[in-house]
Amino acid sequence: MNQVVTPNSSPITPVSDAVKEALAITLRGVEELIPQEDWVKKLQKSETSGIPLRIKLGMDPTAPDIHVGHTVVLNKMRQLQDLGHTVIFLIGDFTTLIGDPSGRNTTRPPLSKEQIEANAQTYYKQAAMVLDESKTEIRYNSEWGDTLGSRGMIQLAGKYTVARMMERDDFSKRYAGGQAISVHEFLYPLMQGYDSVALKSDLELGGTDQKFNLLVGRHLQAEYGQEPQCILTMPLLEGLDGVDKMSKSKNNYIGITEDANTMFAKVLSISDVLMWRWFTLLSFKSMADIEALKAEVAAGRNPKDAKVMLAKEITTRFHNAAAADAAEQDFINRSKGGVPDEIDEVSLSGAPLGITQLLKQAGLASSSSEAGRLVDGGGVRVDSSVVSDKGLKLEAGTYVVQVGKRKFARVNLA
Repeated sequence: MNQVVTPNSSPITPVSDAVKEALAITLRGVEELIPQEDWVKKLQKSETSGIPLRIKLGMDPTAPDIHVGHTVVLNKMRQLQDLGHTVIFLIGDFTTLIGDPSGRNTTRPPLSKEQIEANAQTYYKQAAMVLDESKTEIRYNSEWGDTLGSRGMIQLAGKYTVARMMERDDFSKRYAGGQAISVHEFLYPLMQGYDSVALKSDLELGGTDQKFNLLVGRHLQAEYGQEPQCILTMPLLEGLDGVDKMSKSKNNYIGITEDANTMFAKVLSISDVLMWRWFTLLSFKSMADIEALKAEVAAGRNPKDAKVMLAKEITTRFHNAAAADAAEQDFINRSKGGVPDEIDEVSLSGAPLGITQLLKQAGLASSSSEAGRLVDGGGVRVDSSVVSDKGLKLEAGTYVVQVGKRKFARVNLA
């Protein structure tokens, strides 16, 4: 048995090795665990009773696809799931109708019911690429949101004050700046908190931007006579640029449904510094293994070796080992200037055809103007030769056309 000393608390004793290990797994890569001593007590209680803890993650289906940044909290769910606890993947189809104001300086426009339903269809299917589907409880918060009714909503609103709500950073900044705050936005953290009441959760996970909402859940559980949940916040993963958080709007993301070759190449494009943060937040390797690998690199091993390991692990997770191996070979071929074994074949007519029109019609550029910019930038090759003239016309024949490092097509021009 071991002692566990938690911040600002007395040692909690005794603690079994299993609980100590579970705490270490819980704390890996986290931003905050609040309150840590309560989580240790919950782990001890679960070990003694044999009853698994209920761990909740809510995601609003605001977009049709999930990217690798979203999987940071899903990875943590899987780690806790592997410890034997019950994980609840909550699809916020009701809260999405309100619109999450977290981190916003303007009112977030709510999605239509049809948009939400379309997005929700793919959310869990993609989340199941990380979670153990056979051991995951999937719920929709419309189950209780739709039945709460106006009377129930008024009663819920009576359990939280406006003063507490205005302590929220984005609300206080918008109010101080004279920016509009719609009354319905106050309902979002209340409904997210009520989800915890409905599910009787022991732990709720979220990104750092969700801390306020997660704390509301603790407050409401106490108001409804439940044991308050602990909250665990995970960092927001930096995207491919290593600066901004991963986001489709920033075009610095890896979608978990992207093809294996693209996924592998994108991981290899990140910096050596960012690589170690990705290892901590995205890899399922033990921290001991990661630290050993880091020491090898510090001692002179090529950091690319480690990055290839990470790229293969991530690609295998969302595809399979064979696809990851093939993606590695494809990357090697491209790095040497070679042509991938399998590339799209496109048949075009109208020879002689200008290079900008050929790129557009072959789907290698979105427009003739973009094709011209690609040629000007030296990013277009025909049969391995760089194209420098936007006025180039190609006669009838077959050509291997390359745009950038990853786009290829074999064009049959007649």
